[in-house]
Amino acid sequence: AGRAGRTRPGKCFRLYTLETFEKELPESTYPEIIRSNLSSVVISLKKLGVDDIVHFDFMEPPSPESMMRALEMLYFLGAIDEEGDLTDIGSKMADFPVDPHLSRSIIASARHSCLEEVIQIIAMLSVPPPFSRPRYAQKAADKAHKHFASGYGDHLSLLNAYRAYVDCGSKAEFCREHFLSERNMRQAENVRKQLASLARKSSHLESLENGHEKMLTTSIRKAFVEGFFMQCAHLDESGKHYLTVQDQQMVAIHPSSFLQHKAEWVLYHETVVTDRCYMRNATAIPPEMLIEVATKFYHPDRCKLTAHAKKMLRRALPRAKVAN
Repeated sequence: AGRAGRTRPGKCFRLYTLETFEKELPESTYPEIIRSNLSSVVISLKKLGVDDIVHFDFMEPPSPESMMRALEMLYFLGAIDEEGDLTDIGSKMADFPVDPHLSRSIIASARHSCLEEVIQIIAMLSVPPPFSRPRYAQKAADKAHKHFASGYGDHLSLLNAYRAYVDCGSKAEFCREHFLSERNMRQAENVRKQLASLARKSSHLESLENGHEKMLTTSIRKAFVEGFFMQCAHLDESGKHYLTVQDQQMVAIHPSSFLQHKAEWVLYHETVVTDRCYMRNATAIPPEMLIEVATKFYHPDRCKLTAHAKKMLRRALPRAKVAN
């Protein structure tokens, strides 16, 4: 109602009854801190020297469950120790103004010699989806986007799109021809510059050149597994649906994904719920890579996953470069 009459007379159409408004809707919108993932807030406070997070004087205190989830996730990522104190890795992660999953991937990428590539992908993940698909040219857009497609999935496809954008001559013309949002690509370029600048200032982050392209794709996926090993899903026994490893939720790969085949295991950036729960930005991950990178979480003898997931991991164990 405030918008409709702000600068000139207007009409406000309410999509609910007066009874719903008076009896069911909350007095005001819930504060963002209550609805958000608190992991970024917690790691920032830890970096600032606030050790007692639970009794910190928040303007709107978050629920204890949200706080425990954030602390648990940071512990799994190696950002805090068993006492809840910030680790060396956690201190490095706090230097980057991105989600802890992403900052953990940046730290890992330096060790896997793919820092520049991972920063480019994270820049693309930090902006709205750059691939446009107008109604009047859906087939042409799909055909243009296939130039960037990687068989491994969305993360490497985003990297291909960013590389092509940076290397092209006229960026405006390139975006028009390949149905990319020029505004979002410029924004991604800006984010990449900022992250690269932060990485250069961090003396602990050094990346070596990784010449072989096949080795590079493996290194990039390993770096993302280090940050997102809790955000993976595997095919169920029927082979038709995916189950998330964290809460056994049934999910599907988003229709817009570049990952077209049913990989046994996938890593995803986030889930969105529309008519069903979808994984956005998914990449195929071999199970042996999960065992190698997150041994505590995925070794079939130690993991707390379903019997079917353990069976798949046990099959992959001989290919993994870890001690049984």
